[in-house]
Amino acid sequence: MACFCANPMLATAALLLMSLCACGGGGSEAAAAPAPNPVPASAPQLGTLRSDLASPWGLALLPDGQMLVTQRGGSLLRLSADAQRKTEIVGLPKVDAAGQGGLLDIAIDPDFASAPWVYFSYSEPGSGAEAGRSGTALARARLVGESLQELQVIFRQSPKVSGGGHYGSRLAFARDKTLFITLGERQLGSPAQDLAQTLGKVVRVQRDGSLPADNPQLGATARPGIWSLGHRNPQGAALHPDTGELWVSEHGPQGGDEINIARAGANYGWPNKSYGCNYGDPVGDACRIGGGVHAPSYVEPLSIWVPTSIAPAGLAFYTGSMFPEWRGQLFSGALAGQALWRLRLNGNSVVEREAMFGQLGERFRDVRQAPDGAMLLLTDSGKLLRLAR
Repeated sequence: MACFCANPMLATAALLLMSLCACGGGGSEAAAAPAPNPVPASAPQLGTLRSDLASPWGLALLPDGQMLVTQRGGSLLRLSADAQRKTEIVGLPKVDAAGQGGLLDIAIDPDFASAPWVYFSYSEPGSGAEAGRSGTALARARLVGESLQELQVIFRQSPKVSGGGHYGSRLAFARDKTLFITLGERQLGSPAQDLAQTLGKVVRVQRDGSLPADNPQLGATARPGIWSLGHRNPQGAALHPDTGELWVSEHGPQGGDEINIARAGANYGWPNKSYGCNYGDPVGDACRIGGGVHAPSYVEPLSIWVPTSIAPAGLAFYTGSMFPEWRGQLFSGALAGQALWRLRLNGNSVVEREAMFGQLGERFRDVRQAPDGAMLLLTDSGKLLRLAR
């Protein structure tokens, strides 16, 4: 069983135990766990549906079981429900595919059957005075056959900056059909604390890009749409199936990857606090940024990975029937960690973590649940995998 930090609100005690149990390593659990569900006899099997994708990034399921897959270079694919047929969707805007940028996440409208809008995030190149810069943008368009029509850019990260890192960019629809988008701080750090910018934030917008009336009121100088702040590079987002709250996973620097619940107006501390260390510093307790402990000024993460980062990407709660023993658990892909992480929960506490399929050497980019309860996984190597029994 993998070792973990289950409740960083007890961080002082946790740090005393680090020499015995480092997050992500082997050891005993740090919190009492509920009794697991019985495990069926047949083991999960991981199969390959396709292996010819080009840097896939995001996956969305259409009501008929077909899939939309973004490829970071700037193309959008429609796959048949069995993934055997592949067609390209036309009508995308120009993307800046340098560094970590490109065509990123995708989501379909909650009322897709009657309003076939598709929403996608991407790194948008600047023009004019912003030439040579880029920023995360959110667009929507109607999916008509194999083309996107009536395309509208409904949100732009501000300001656009140079560099090709930390776009964030996961999308998640709330129960009220508003849309969350996670935004990285573009490797600049301090803008994550600046409410006059949307770098290092989670924003919440209506489906047409207008602002919900119940967004947090963060002051006259705050940029419109900000939901939460102090994020580094959140590349996983999923709605809790029971509470409806938004959970996000975030990249730390050297160590300090986090799982958080992104709540209205909350501040998650970056770059002032992290359980990780600045690049180049010897990794250990003494180098933790700002001392590591977030409270009381900032929100403590629910779970962290130290001393080694896994670079979490993609996030999904499992609610299906194919794996009843996993129902209610959280799954995260990992890039540097090259694994699929399973997190068992007790309420909002992470009480067990397991790294799965690390022997494959794959960078797991996105995680989704299929209608039949199987799990669909995208890897940076170009694979669409199906986990089933």
